[in-house]
Amino acid sequence: MKAYEKNLTVGSELPAIVMFTLPMLAGNLFQQLYNVVDSVIVGKYLGSDALAAVGSTGSITYLFYTLCLGLGTGAGILTAQHYGAGDDDRVKKTIVNSAYVIGGFAVAISIISVLAAKWLLTLLNTPASILDEAAGYMRISCAGTIAVAAYNWIAFILRSLGDSRTPLIFLVVSSVLNVALDLLFVIPLGMGINGAALATVLSQGVSAVASIIFAFAKNRFFRFSAEHTRLDRAICGKCVKTGVPIALQNAMISVSMISLQKTANGFGKNVMAAYTASMRVEQLIQQPYASLGSAMATFTGQNYGAGKNERISRCYRRCTLLVLGFSLVMTALFLIFSEGIAGFFVSRRAVIEIAAKGLRINCLFYFFLGMIHLTRGLLNGIGDVNFALINGLCEVAGRIGFSLLLAKVLQIGCISVWATTALTWLITMLLCVARYFTSRSSRLSA
Repeated sequence: MKAYEKNLTVGSELPAIVMFTLPMLAGNLFQQLYNVVDSVIVGKYLGSDALAAVGSTGSITYLFYTLCLGLGTGAGILTAQHYGAGDDDRVKKTIVNSAYVIGGFAVAISIISVLAAKWLLTLLNTPASILDEAAGYMRISCAGTIAVAAYNWIAFILRSLGDSRTPLIFLVVSSVLNVALDLLFVIPLGMGINGAALATVLSQGVSAVASIIFAFAKNRFFRFSAEHTRLDRAICGKCVKTGVPIALQNAMISVSMISLQKTANGFGKNVMAAYTASMRVEQLIQQPYASLGSAMATFTGQNYGAGKNERISRCYRRCTLLVLGFSLVMTALFLIFSEGIAGFFVSRRAVIEIAAKGLRINCLFYFFLGMIHLTRGLLNGIGDVNFALINGLCEVAGRIGFSLLLAKVLQIGCISVWATTALTWLITMLLCVARYFTSRSSRLSA
């Protein structure tokens, strides 16, 4: 049924990509809201140690999840390109074979991460007082990697076909179910943080199964013949080749963030709290940019597959103006209301002042952050995924290098944490845009 697909190779570019972006933006913001609610439930009913145990597993589980997410992104890019080219058989074969690849990786990652959970947490100097609790939480979360992988795989596939509304619906269902199960498992059943982990896994699993059933019922590209379901080694290899660099980029960015967190920790509790508050704000600010970047990847994939490269360049120019306009508005708001925004997350005056100063620095660089997401989306859409590795290395080098230079060599104080982020955005954006102009001269030349 064509109601559950959208051809982005025809019509006016900017309205099409904006309408495609909005459901993804709503979903991302809803996900951020859920994350806050989930933390409140654990922190309020189980205490600060339980919240610390949950938090201590975040960076590791993300590193495990990110491989599956990268493969899902790669599958979506390939599917979008074949859809734009009008090759329906290739679309169906890519859907099936990407499921084989992602399913196999997810099972392997689940086994490895469950077995290595306690060892990895010990390696990261997790306090002994919360180690067992954190390991139990991580084992349950990582055992459910297949559910996370399946949910994100179907979401990427549906978006690649132009349907960004259906993933939003099931994301909302998953989040609401997750909160309900959190409250059930944590409070009346007294399952502790293991209950919180189980709630997340079950809600993701239910949403994944429901999304896949819906796709089979409503989307014509899920009508498979025996030929479509055969293992195609070439397609599987292309899924891996496309997805792994994106996964590694995400992993490297995660590692660079952990490194910067360590720098912030070195300045004491007030700076740690201020950095945490500003990071929460940054996560919200990133959502419009990230959503537009994801939409750009699908738009580019479809039009690149259709050979309509001028539409890609034209859409990129118009989206650049969109990013500029949004960034100017956000910069003005943060310059004026930075203390009020920081005060929404923390109450201690000293922390608010530090966080506000950091926000005023970073808001001047929001345009660069937006251009990173937009340009990455375009480059991923044309299949220039090897650049993702270069881009990830740039972020690692920026966050580690600038933090050492500013904090250790120049010794400018705690503000070096935020200055590091801002300068990393700048050099990463310059690298992305340079790559775009190179690609425009080669891959996107008419």
